[in-house]
Amino acid sequence: MALTIDLAGQVALVTGGGRGVGRGITERLVAAGATVAVAGRSEPDDLPPGVGFHAADVRDPDAVEALLDAVVARHGRLDIVVNNAGGSPSVAAADASPRFSAKVVELNLLAALHVGHAARRVMDRGVIVNVASLSGLRPSPGTAAYGAAKAGLVNLTRTLAMEWAPDLRVNSVSAGMVRTDAFDHYYGGPEGAAAAEATVPMGRAASPAEVGDAVVFLASPLAAYVTGADLAVHGGGETLALHRVLGH
Repeated sequence: MALTIDLAGQVALVTGGGRGVGRGITERLVAAGATVAVAGRSEPDDLPPGVGFHAADVRDPDAVEALLDAVVARHGRLDIVVNNAGGSPSVAAADASPRFSAKVVELNLLAALHVGHAARRVMDRGVIVNVASLSGLRPSPGTAAYGAAKAGLVNLTRTLAMEWAPDLRVNSVSAGMVRTDAFDHYYGGPEGAAAAEATVPMGRAASPAEVGDAVVFLASPLAAYVTGADLAVHGGGETLALHRVLGH
């Protein structure tokens, strides 16, 4: 019998699930049969059929509590939580204001803790997947607070996995470059984007759906004994300048 992933009957919440990487995660969860709700500060122009939207600022603990209650009230249960909301513009550490850095850490680290805490209250067993970043696994020049927050998110994942087992499984996905609609703009245009992709051993950035597939696996029964893990989805990482000089 072929192995399949069937999440029919499961209810999932994806923060920041309407755009970019989050949209890829949402679409792959839907394809696996899950009922999906997405949360964000503003409603996307379009969502896949059957996907519901909840307005919430996940940096606000009170808003998060209300969000989780609303999802359970609408769907009767919650089985999967994906902490995807995050991001940061590029700002040199010396130029970043204290307020800017605090907001970045709130969104990329503390929000996941708030959502996880609220999810534990309403979930009867279940899975939490935190979307981290390659920036948290290596130096992150230009996005210091973001990289530090994502490194903290991986540590948070491992800590909560220990504290909350066996009731909840908690894992993370450390994504590398992902070709979203904003990819070319972020790297200064098509030429810059192509140069960035050339540093990836696989020769290209991931698609949002490929990050989504990793999330679906971690949320599925196929990963029933996987908790406290960080799954790198980065195409082999990034080739260091030294390696390029040496021809590796």
